[in-house]
Amino acid sequence: MSESTGAKAWGVEIIGLTYSYPGAAASALSDVTLSLAPGEHLAIVGPNGAGKSTLLLHLNGILEPSAGSLRIGELPVTPGNSPEIRGRVGLVFQDPDDQLFMPTLLEDAAFGPLCQGLPRQEAEARARRALESVGLGHIDARRPAHHLSGGEKRRAALATVLSMDPGVLAFDEPSAELDGRGRRVIAEILRARPQTVVVVTHDVEFAAAVCPRIVLLDGGRLIADRSADATLNDTGLLLEHGLELARWLREGAPRATAPESGTSDRKR
Repeated sequence: MSESTGAKAWGVEIIGLTYSYPGAAASALSDVTLSLAPGEHLAIVGPNGAGKSTLLLHLNGILEPSAGSLRIGELPVTPGNSPEIRGRVGLVFQDPDDQLFMPTLLEDAAFGPLCQGLPRQEAEARARRALESVGLGHIDARRPAHHLSGGEKRRAALATVLSMDPGVLAFDEPSAELDGRGRRVIAEILRARPQTVVVVTHDVEFAAAVCPRIVLLDGGRLIADRSADATLNDTGLLLEHGLELARWLREGAPRATAPESGTSDRKR
């Protein structure tokens, strides 16, 4: 898989971010502060309802903070800066079908550059480079995306964002519903990206495979900000906040045993 982007990696600064959904009794995010250096890869983990996706949607201005501020590079994330912010931050949704809606794969990947005002020839050249960079260069780009496998759809959704050359890539549950091979392929692609990468997931092992740094959110608050190794080794912290590692099931859980020969619980 070849690299295709000349995008500049942007730093991210979040200060005192607080957000409440209309009518909600509690804040979805409360006073979250963190920063990423340009080109850094960061995973945000936590149980369902922790505020992970809410935080992600603030990065390119889909949601506006109730309090606090965000910057992408030197540019504040404000409604007035939305067009440029959305050019700097590429958001890949959890469901790839949300980003694959054109008649062909090539048109899906060229849609963003065309919206940026690029001529069709250049937009399609970017689209083909993006598809190649995620390992889909061998697939006929004139075929509909709905013919792809689940893992291929995830890579195609990433290509629709890469074709726009963002400096920050933000992913919502990129390993969801993938088998082991699919997870490894996506992890390899994300590790190789030169951009700043933010991965939101409840899959701690996948997070550690992609990002050297892991932030734990729970109840809308930042609980821990540690290296991937330190996070994986703190089993008490993970269990306390509703997270588990698949290796625990392999190593520590009681194993099912087959019934003894000639015995059965079935009533005759």
